[in-house]
Amino acid sequence: MQSGNARAMHAPFGMGVVPNVLGDGAYEERGENARMSNFVGAIAITDLVKTTLGPKGMDKILQSQSGSIMVTNDGATILRSLLIDNPAAKVLIEISKTQDEEIGDGTTSVCCFAGELLRQAEKLLENHLHPQTIALGYRMAAKAALAKLESLAVDFKHDKEIFRKELVKLAKTTLSSKVLAQSMDHFACLAVDAILRLEGSTNLDLIQIIKQSGGSLADSWLEPGFLLQKKLGVGQPKVMHNARILVANTGMDTDKVKIYGARVRVDSLARVAEIEKAEQAKMMAKCEKIAAHNCNVFVNRQLIYNRPEQFFTSKGIMAIEHADFDGVERIALVTGTTIVSTFDDPESVQLGECEKIEEILIGEEPVIRFSGCKAGSACTVVLRGANVQLLDEAERSLHDALCVLSQTASVESRMVLGAGAAEMAMASAVDGAASLEQGKVALAMEAFATALRALPAIIADNAGLDAADLVATLRAHHAEGRHTLGLDVNEGVIGDAEEMGIRESFKLKYSMVNSAVEAAEMVIRVDDVIKAAPRKREDPHGRH
Repeated sequence: MQSGNARAMHAPFGMGVVPNVLGDGAYEERGENARMSNFVGAIAITDLVKTTLGPKGMDKILQSQSGSIMVTNDGATILRSLLIDNPAAKVLIEISKTQDEEIGDGTTSVCCFAGELLRQAEKLLENHLHPQTIALGYRMAAKAALAKLESLAVDFKHDKEIFRKELVKLAKTTLSSKVLAQSMDHFACLAVDAILRLEGSTNLDLIQIIKQSGGSLADSWLEPGFLLQKKLGVGQPKVMHNARILVANTGMDTDKVKIYGARVRVDSLARVAEIEKAEQAKMMAKCEKIAAHNCNVFVNRQLIYNRPEQFFTSKGIMAIEHADFDGVERIALVTGTTIVSTFDDPESVQLGECEKIEEILIGEEPVIRFSGCKAGSACTVVLRGANVQLLDEAERSLHDALCVLSQTASVESRMVLGAGAAEMAMASAVDGAASLEQGKVALAMEAFATALRALPAIIADNAGLDAADLVATLRAHHAEGRHTLGLDVNEGVIGDAEEMGIRESFKLKYSMVNSAVEAAEMVIRVDDVIKAAPRKREDPHGRH
């Protein structure tokens, strides 16, 4: 009696036997199984982050194996920290990262929308719609939705005073779902002031954020200029006016014998003294070259040892040592100089300029303040707070707001209404477009509209409201053309987003729809998942 494998080997080719061409340990999922495993993974990721969406979203605690914790409700931060095996889930994580890099905010929204599109696609596939039909319907629906979004977008850039007020509203909307919501007005004005100082630039390196434990979040402030979290050395002048700054990355410790990878044999201590004397002479020669640049402030990336520090003090040069690399880069940027490593050609070095450098205290921590920098747009946001976790989350929240504001102030200044109004208006437009289509494509377009309406439903759910009732009411209002209406989660009713002052970036919404549709379409079109065999570990003795 032959076994099943033997019968399969002797069966004529083409009688339903699928030959396995993959190596040992590799496997594949085909057709429906592949599609469903992808959908399950993507929807699981969506369900994980959707509770963080909106002004009443919840936070997550992320704990590493080392025991360090992070408390956050930022979608990109959460997703970036996860170790995921499912390929479709990785697609959603990637679009969230892209949204974070391009816009700075909307990371949770794009992930939730893509997940809802896949949730609707799963139902359509159960009703025997072809994946290509669903993808076509989604593309047509996205076109109608984005056309509606374009028609609703408003540009306020023509009037500087009105534009600033609208930017503050935009900042408040961005911060309303963050830890900074408790001091939303204060931080919104602070962020807008910082961005407007850039005068059209999107270089956020000019805005430094430093964190100091102590006080409350409301004690944070915007400092014009640059703050370096270092203290001046012993005997250094505490104030320097009209600073001429040389920024360097060079070793200033060769006054000590330090010959790596070599062995020096000497026959007496006198020989050691001669070596040390030669090293000191080399160090002093380097110091003389630095002083020849006619600078009165020397900032070094590396340590400055006692002898060079004494030399600089005797020459009236303020020496600042071991400025972290980020600090050195920023100082060079804001003072208008470059980082140098060799000092043989003083004529070719452009010194940085600054009106005043002084040491001040923030709480009990000394910092060095650079005032009146050459790059007048440079500024520093000083964040105060109760603990490290709170300050880290506050920095992430403020960075999101700064990114959105810089894009709106410099690249795409149009804005749309928030509070779910934009999503409901787009869904209404898609419903209208679907009613004009014939065949199964219309079903896919209606599913797209349902996915759009899921976003305000999630926001209402997170606020503990009756999502079904509120969304149904909103749908009726938007069908009548009242596209300014959205959710007032504080009162638990339908409200006018225009009157509530809830603004969102047009670029953020546009990118959200585009990215989510492309990601969902990519997952829907997959009908085969092939996983490679794990790499075999080789035994050091040659055994496999």
